[in-house]
Amino acid sequence: MSTATAPVRTLRAGTVLADLIPASRARDIALVVGGAALTGLAAQLSVPVPGSPVPVSGQTFAALLVGTALGARRGFLALALYAVAGMAGMPWFAEGSSGYGMPSFGYILGMLLASTVVGALARRGADRSVLRTAGAMVLGSALIYAVGVPYLALATGMTLGQAVAAGLTPFLIGDALKAALAMGALPAAWKLVGRKG
Repeated sequence: MSTATAPVRTLRAGTVLADLIPASRARDIALVVGGAALTGLAAQLSVPVPGSPVPVSGQTFAALLVGTALGARRGFLALALYAVAGMAGMPWFAEGSSGYGMPSFGYILGMLLASTVVGALARRGADRSVLRTAGAMVLGSALIYAVGVPYLALATGMTLGQAVAAGLTPFLIGDALKAALAMGALPAAWKLVGRKG
């Protein structure tokens, strides 16, 4: 009887989706590498935005999903691996780019911060209901822009207003759609495993 109830207590006390996989060092390494790879693959789903050096891509959605599903520590490590490998020349940033000299690199740094924060929120149950998931996604997106837009302004010589117009405004509708997808997917995943916080 105590064996059957132990997993339930673990799930209720700060569990993220990745914790449902039996714990091991190999699991954590696989999750971190998989999170980095997912972000790199999602970054290839990109569409140029006229008048902006920043494309619309799937990497922001992947970064928030990775942080939420893996938790703060593994989410941070996955996005750090993604960033470091991309800076070292792995062509898996948006549009197959790499390096750190591009004007959109600040968004990657913002994703590192955002994945950590949404991962910490997920440990507190922010991924278990539609409204809480929406709040976590909005906060994560805001953190990405809080780093990405000023970096864009500095890297290109734009004013902050120009950087907002080129690096924030064109992406708001897409971000709302990504948040809606996460709002459905994450709570549904918890329902699928039969656990709700």
